[in-house]
Amino acid sequence: MIKSPTIRAVVAVAAVASLLAGCASTSAGPSGQYAKPIGNAPVTSNPTPYSTALYCLADYARRYNLPSPRMAVGRISDYTGTVSADGGRQITQGASLMANTALAKAGARIVERYDTSVSELELRYANNKLIGDDQPNGAPQDAAYRRILAGQVPGSDFYVVGGITEVNYNIRSGGFDIAGGEVEQGGGSGLLTGKVFVMNVAIDLRLVQTTTLEVVDVVSYQKQIVGREISAGVFDFMNGNVFDISAGTSGMEPVQLAVRALVERATVEFMANLYGAPGPEVCLNPANDPLADTPVGPTGGFYPAYANTDTNNGQTRADPSRWHDRRDSAVRGSR
Repeated sequence: MIKSPTIRAVVAVAAVASLLAGCASTSAGPSGQYAKPIGNAPVTSNPTPYSTALYCLADYARRYNLPSPRMAVGRISDYTGTVSADGGRQITQGASLMANTALAKAGARIVERYDTSVSELELRYANNKLIGDDQPNGAPQDAAYRRILAGQVPGSDFYVVGGITEVNYNIRSGGFDIAGGEVEQGGGSGLLTGKVFVMNVAIDLRLVQTTTLEVVDVVSYQKQIVGREISAGVFDFMNGNVFDISAGTSGMEPVQLAVRALVERATVEFMANLYGAPGPEVCLNPANDPLADTPVGPTGGFYPAYANTDTNNGQTRADPSRWHDRRDSAVRGSR
């Protein structure tokens, strides 16, 4: 015969299931959505341990009026050939974009060579006199066609190319399993497990002088990545009822962030060489303050359109509360 506590437990589970099913309604609410997405974490900067060194180099170059050569980024491809279980690439295909950001953090002058499709399209239109540029204080019908001038596109002095060359899984792994229980019939038992594993990813980059195609700098770096998992569980019989409770946690260092760290470390070495920086000691000078009002910061760099770097600079761009409709009082008060 089924005990009444069991019946009550089944009824309670059914009630909770019905309640959860009601939350997943198929009718759109007043906002026009079936469900409101969870989470409201703000957008933040995405630094690595080498980001501070990059914009420290930018401050060093600005302080001593060191001109930055024009830099370009070519293909930094994934040569590992690794594919995940769902068919996608295991390693990021955006290392070239990471290199552009790293160069911007270092205060480099960058010319676009990675994706020139828009410029090439408009160049063809301009060659056929199809694109017009508005004249100052002129009516739309007064627009003159865009002229193509010799030498109007600045060239690059150096460019960065290379690739992600290694992904090595399970360099080392280990773990433990601990179980215990009572000898008597109906006694409880417990289990504790833990695992750790290490992998690595490597990158090879080179700096090429554009006019001569001479390779002037080569770097090769690897970074190890660690993952951990721990769980515990309890199984017991109490008053004719079965209790099976388990919990655990796991975490893994982000693989793609490791690739970004590799790219930024290589960029630090490239730009330190081009700037002639003697070493990390340049960052110890209080005058080279990475928190100064500069257009370079943890998110990258930019050319100021107006003289407002005191309120809009590299550091304000990294503020997680800035422009957030719940965390920025200025934005919140405007609605």
